[in-house]
Amino acid sequence: MKNINLNRRQFVQGLALGGVVAGLGVPGGKLLAAPAANQQPPLLSGNRIDLTIGAQRVDFTGRSRFATTVNNSLPAPTLRLKQGEEVTLRVTNRLRETSSIHWHGLILPTGMDGVPGISFDGIPPGETFIYHFKVQQSGTYWYHSHSGFQEQTGLYGPIIIDPLEPEPFSYDRDYVVMLSDWSDENPHAIYAKLKKLSHYYNFNERTLDDTLADLRRQGAAATWRDRSMWERMRMSDRDLSDVTGYTYTFLMNGQTPMQGWQGLFKRGERVRLRFINGAAMTFFDVRIPGLKMTVVAADGQNVEPVSVDEFRIGVAETYDVIVEPSDQQAYCVFAQAIDRSGYARGTLTPDAGLTAPVPPMDPLPILSHADMGMANGGHVMAGGGHQGHDMKAMQMDHSGHQMPIDHSRHGMMAEQAGHDMAAMSPPATPQPTAPQPVKHAATEYGPHVDMRAENPQYRLDDPGVGLRNNGRRVLSYADLRNLNETRDRREPQREIELHLTGNMSRYMWSINGVKFADAEPIKLNYGERLRFTFVNDTMMNHPMHLHGMWSELESGDDRHLPRKHTVVVQPGTRISYQVTADAPGKWAFHCHLLYHMPGMFREVHVI
Repeated sequence: MKNINLNRRQFVQGLALGGVVAGLGVPGGKLLAAPAANQQPPLLSGNRIDLTIGAQRVDFTGRSRFATTVNNSLPAPTLRLKQGEEVTLRVTNRLRETSSIHWHGLILPTGMDGVPGISFDGIPPGETFIYHFKVQQSGTYWYHSHSGFQEQTGLYGPIIIDPLEPEPFSYDRDYVVMLSDWSDENPHAIYAKLKKLSHYYNFNERTLDDTLADLRRQGAAATWRDRSMWERMRMSDRDLSDVTGYTYTFLMNGQTPMQGWQGLFKRGERVRLRFINGAAMTFFDVRIPGLKMTVVAADGQNVEPVSVDEFRIGVAETYDVIVEPSDQQAYCVFAQAIDRSGYARGTLTPDAGLTAPVPPMDPLPILSHADMGMANGGHVMAGGGHQGHDMKAMQMDHSGHQMPIDHSRHGMMAEQAGHDMAAMSPPATPQPTAPQPVKHAATEYGPHVDMRAENPQYRLDDPGVGLRNNGRRVLSYADLRNLNETRDRREPQREIELHLTGNMSRYMWSINGVKFADAEPIKLNYGERLRFTFVNDTMMNHPMHLHGMWSELESGDDRHLPRKHTVVVQPGTRISYQVTADAPGKWAFHCHLLYHMPGMFREVHVI
């Protein structure tokens, strides 16, 4: 019944006075109202733009609350820039606290990156900071606060950068689709609740009915073993999101689920949809029933077109897709939360009076032993004990799953240090190898870490829990192939392995078992080519974001490594990408889940 109640709550929230706040230019102090159909966030363009951060009353749920807005808009205005131009952005802070704006995914000087304490001191109340930089790329990006929890309260907006050269694909209409999560609760209160009880917002825990169903399906012995394993670990196989639809209203371009965003089209047009996940904590699974989506860009960078029915978009990621509605009908743009506790939705329609039915949400995903990085059912716990007990790891149908990429040449060092960064003769495509034993640092042992994956795998072609074998063609990282050749073809000179760690019951997050406050900076040598390898020792997805430099995902084809600014590390897996340290200065490197960030964060110094 809890699932039903949550879904009904999402529905009722849409009946409230309005929800979206986008861009009516209402003076401060007045309640922002719902925009007209086909509304996009307000658009600002040119190479000199003024932005004002302030507090604004909003109403998404029938209760008035204050949001953090830019130019009285939530989402913040869309910034339309042009590749190659010098831009000046004057940002004035009208809040009573320090604020900031980070230009997510943009390659720029460290002093313009907008991270207080690393890039600059922040923008004090009543003051203006001038960002000035050259726009070096094109594509779909976004901007948000990097101060406290202001991002959760509404300070986020889209960025579109038009290219110097013509696009490699054609389209007739162009829409931003910005996904986010709103709570009437103060984000500091949310964080405090998670610290006291990490599953406070999870209303999908197992019930007696679930246990009875397991007994009927797999028998008493298997049910007992499975339940005992989860109990010993003090974990839940339904722990998919820390913050859920119990408190969140999921928004699409600032619209509640009941209102829904609307985009118009004419029959036969090619429509470009720029999906941006500006949520604080929510992964979304996106589909448009009745329409195929052709993915043409990931994190602002063009990729070889991939036709899919659905894709998962992690927090801070962006995907551009082309759709071609051929019928005079409305189509639902459906984005369900990974934990199925709610959804955001919109409508593509040839007529403002037509809406599309909302599809039912998929079943609640259930984590398996394999999602926990187990081998033959074994699992290493925080106390160092081996919890084998004859359990067999659950088998997933991952036909075609890639084996780990061959990194046997990681040791190539100084002889390549001076090589030109330009493209060189391509190395052989990495070949599958046997899984390598995982190594855990001494800092990962103790009460601050409650899980360590003993058999993490490279699973680039795994779309993720809840999307496997669902009858739809789902995008995976293995599908991404850069449309252009990899620029820096040097073999990485060294590897840095980072373990994503935490104690979920105590809501403590860290890297290599060390929280940010106690960590030393990661030091890179200017100009070097290196590999970052992540091992996710937790049961949560972590979207890892390196500021200032591209993260080139190792997908098996070194000639066309997809360039990303945010890389999702799935539970119990390994993943790796190459980086060219071509940006001198200090940079942030962190999980983009807002309430994980205080601990799962590092400084990177390029010297």
